[in-house]
Amino acid sequence: MKSLALTGSIGMGKSTVAAMFADAGIPVFDADATVRALQGPGGRLVPLIEARFPGTTKQGAVDRDALSAAVLHDPDELAALEAIVHPAVHHERTRFIVEHGNAPALLFDIPLLFETRGDAAFDHVIVVSAPAALQRERVLARPGMTQAKMEHILSRQLPDADKRARADFVIDTSGPLEATRAQVQRILACLDLKTGV
Repeated sequence: MKSLALTGSIGMGKSTVAAMFADAGIPVFDADATVRALQGPGGRLVPLIEARFPGTTKQGAVDRDALSAAVLHDPDELAALEAIVHPAVHHERTRFIVEHGNAPALLFDIPLLFETRGDAAFDHVIVVSAPAALQRERVLARPGMTQAKMEHILSRQLPDADKRARADFVIDTSGPLEATRAQVQRILACLDLKTGV
């Protein structure tokens, strides 16, 4: 089984690319979606987060804006949150690997792959990229996004050029979806992964 990591800075089109791999029959583990489930209604991290960060949950789920405000500008608080979240995500990831033990490859969608030095654990790293102007346009179009919030997020991420330099494969998402899908198919062919698409 090949282990593939998919990463890229905010607004680069990573979710779109991950969906294309899933459409091609490659099981995808989405770290962000896992976190959302763990922190969503009935999620098992909700009581732990409320205990450590009082007032950051409501109606049985984490209030993401309140939690963000509590940790955004305090490295110690962010580290405390990560100490709650990361082990739970690791547990879910292990369960995903066991469930898909017969797959020819697994794709792990990990936004902060290089930043957490996680790239060494994978056979191949795929970076999703787009020109900075397009990235900015996409990010600022998101609900609730501000210039300041975007700049803070980008400050925690390795620059796109550095990610591309460290990638085994780069997918450019600046063109039409068909062009992006063709790049995904080329990678699958290069890795000799037979797919249904």
